[in-house]
Amino acid sequence: MNRINKKLKEDKKLLSIYFTAGYPKINDTVSIIQNLEKNGVDMIEIGLPFSDPLADGPTIQDSSTKALKNGMTTEVLFNQLQDIRKTVNIPLIIMGYFNPMLQYGVEAFCKKCQEIGIDGLIIPDLPVDVYHEEYQTIFEKYGLINVFLITPQTSDKRIHYIDSISNGFIYMVSSASTTGAQSGFGKEQTSYFERIGKMNLKNPQIIGFGISNNETFTQATQYAKGAIIGSAFVKHITNKGINSIKEFVNSILN
Repeated sequence: MNRINKKLKEDKKLLSIYFTAGYPKINDTVSIIQNLEKNGVDMIEIGLPFSDPLADGPTIQDSSTKALKNGMTTEVLFNQLQDIRKTVNIPLIIMGYFNPMLQYGVEAFCKKCQEIGIDGLIIPDLPVDVYHEEYQTIFEKYGLINVFLITPQTSDKRIHYIDSISNGFIYMVSSASTTGAQSGFGKEQTSYFERIGKMNLKNPQIIGFGISNNETFTQATQYAKGAIIGSAFVKHITNKGINSIKEFVNSILN
């Protein structure tokens, strides 16, 4: 069974952390992953930086730009993660845009992910229909879960379609904006969370965008299996360095 599916079966609310590979420094990737697992994070999204990250807010865009300047590429990331499964057991997901995967070759990319122990992919700009018709068989051949995003604007029909071809979790974007921290969720967002909850989807949902502290994590996980934190974590390691990861995770979970 895929590590993501195993983790989703655990009787707890899950904390997933996103960071940009190769940031703050090119060789920080592995130590960030090891540190996050050691301090109780359930799942990690490794951001593959891209020059035109449409869904990302300024914090993550800035980290992507710096990671690219540091020399991060798909090949460098795969080399860094070559032995990651000797020390890390939790699910690892690569989050990135489709262009670098196309350039690498979709099947070659998926095969490499399987070899190093990546469990899934999140590709915000790969349309669900295109995935379903052209790439699903390749992803499944290499045991990879493809995670789709839904937003408050996604129609019920579309959500049911996404649910029908998914086999992990659905990434529930809390609002229609780009990524970034916010102070709390308003009535519009909570009614959206409730609407999705009533749809009885077969895949659990994990909420992302706008989660930055214990309050928003607790609020989000009342409506979903877990929550994803990206911008707030990237900001934290920008300001305090990667040796302060324990402090950040503790501030979310305690």
